[in-house]
Amino acid sequence: MPRNPSVSHVLAAIAVVLMALSAATAPAQPREKRVTREAKPELAKEIAVKTLKNGLTVIVWPDHDVPNVAMITLYRAGSRNERPGITGISHFFEHMMFNGSKNYPAGDYDRLLEAAGGSNNAYTSENVTAYQNWIPKSALDTIFRLEADRICCLSLDSLSVESERGVVYSERRTTTDNNNESFLDEQVQAAAFTAHPYGFPVIGWPSDIERWSQRDLREYFRTNYAPNNATMVVAGDVTPDEIFALAARHLEGIPAQPPPPAVRTVEPAQLGERRVIVRRPGKVPFLQVAFHAGRANDPDVETLDLLSTILTGGESSRLYRRLVDRDQVAIGLYDYMLRGFDPGLYRILVTVSPDKGVEACESALFDELARVGRDGVTEAELKKAKKISVANFWRRMATIDGKAATLGDAQVFRGDWRDAFAAPDRYARVTAREIQATAKRLFDEKNRTVGIFIPENEAVAASPKGGAR
Repeated sequence: MPRNPSVSHVLAAIAVVLMALSAATAPAQPREKRVTREAKPELAKEIAVKTLKNGLTVIVWPDHDVPNVAMITLYRAGSRNERPGITGISHFFEHMMFNGSKNYPAGDYDRLLEAAGGSNNAYTSENVTAYQNWIPKSALDTIFRLEADRICCLSLDSLSVESERGVVYSERRTTTDNNNESFLDEQVQAAAFTAHPYGFPVIGWPSDIERWSQRDLREYFRTNYAPNNATMVVAGDVTPDEIFALAARHLEGIPAQPPPPAVRTVEPAQLGERRVIVRRPGKVPFLQVAFHAGRANDPDVETLDLLSTILTGGESSRLYRRLVDRDQVAIGLYDYMLRGFDPGLYRILVTVSPDKGVEACESALFDELARVGRDGVTEAELKKAKKISVANFWRRMATIDGKAATLGDAQVFRGDWRDAFAAPDRYARVTAREIQATAKRLFDEKNRTVGIFIPENEAVAASPKGGAR
């Protein structure tokens, strides 16, 4: 979950789309080798990578336009690596990593970073925990000292643990238990995954938050916060030599650990529609539909990206025109994808018009999704989606934090940072026929989990079997 350095950690919908990062015992293997030679190779010519003796991968992307630096450190530790009894423990460590270490008491991390002109953030997903720093070039030594100290010497004393446990529990009440849309989201994800740990909420189940033991915490930290389970990317006004020297001085002495236990569970194939009905006080109904989709390094990643843009990308998108403009069964909608090392979910979330009701909204939604699988999309729709997707890619690459995050994502999920540069070419190769085939396979009735939130104080129609198929 994202962290506001000036206040506290805030639960977010991460992923809103772009990157859900993931925990794994080893990096995913790259799907293809067409990389920097295919798109803007000049951008990548100065990028350098080094793996330290302890297994930490360090990637450096020099960009001397301004004297600032972005750093992201990705640990392959998320709710995917948890088990019943310790759910939410990855997100808990996102908090604890700012709560003091052997050499820097609680509060010193932010104080020293801010005094040096820097800022920070962090997030936890189903797949990874990431720590982000933005600093002036002059603060490089400071940030490496701070990062090294909390990896090797994090404070896990009982007083700090209990204090932060209360903070996390309060966060859960605020962002999930008292938020109808988030509560429904949690219920849908738990229903969609019956075996795989992707069914756990990132923030954790309440009973687990209350009961993590000191032993649980120490063992999880030792295993998952090891240098050989992390990737660090630095982009900005730096050279590879100076970053590799700093990494060797401050980080290479931290010992590697045995790899975390492998996540061996494979979610069984879904053989029929699943439904979740939530009734609580509220003002408007919500409809959420989740479909099992692929991994972050699957061959059809870009195909699904383009399909998503066609369906929900702005007020000219298919679903907006149908549900909001034409049928007026929805007030608004968006989608997002859970992607990681294992097959995830593609979700569509709709704020339902109370005047029309859930059943009418559901019927229109399923009808439109079926139409894409049956009739396909137009070349004009596909061309527009490609332009939007490629523009978004290069917009992200225009900033040093975007560069750092993009390389980190490619390294963690695809096994090779260079694979990031092949994205524009992969978008260009997608055909309308591939879009149609993906939609037909994805939007199968047997593959969906439907969640409906019904305000208790509103008379809202909800079909027990759903709308039109």
